[in-house]
Amino acid sequence: MTTNVKLWDPLVRLFHWSLALSFFANYFFTEEGEDWHRWIGYYAFAWLLVRIVWGFTSGGAASWRECWPTASRLKSHLKLLVSGGVHRHLGHSPIGALVMIMMMTAMFGLGISGYMMEEIDMFWGEDWVENLHESIANILAALVSIHIIAAIVESIRLGENLPLSMVTGKRKNISLRNKSHQ
Repeated sequence: MTTNVKLWDPLVRLFHWSLALSFFANYFFTEEGEDWHRWIGYYAFAWLLVRIVWGFTSGGAASWRECWPTASRLKSHLKLLVSGGVHRHLGHSPIGALVMIMMMTAMFGLGISGYMMEEIDMFWGEDWVENLHESIANILAALVSIHIIAAIVESIRLGENLPLSMVTGKRKNISLRNKSHQ
């Protein structure tokens, strides 16, 4: 039996799309050091801090407790993928959660390195900080590409539109029993 279940709360969806648009705008359309680049970066960093706190205070799929990619969760998920199985879990898969945390860590690094370049005199004009900032942005671009490709591939494998769940907040729930091995 297939039902739609509420999955992503409005704060998580607003966080996701705010960070996606902020990164896209700053990576492709603004120049480092411009006012717009800086303010978009501060906006994204503020959302990141809100999401980190929300992960500790919320329940469900947004909770760190629910989605944290522990070694046992990752091992089980990899084993299932290698055997050709399908991982059904409301929220992020363990590998998806790992990539999400890596993207958030990269965004955090962008915020810190950007702040260092612009607001702390001792780092202003330092090549290594600018190079670090640029390298983190490129790593994040690669992770975003992996995220998008994985969302498309998993949507096809699972027969459901996973990106749509980040718009509507709802996802198909096929059998509430044993969600991870269907």
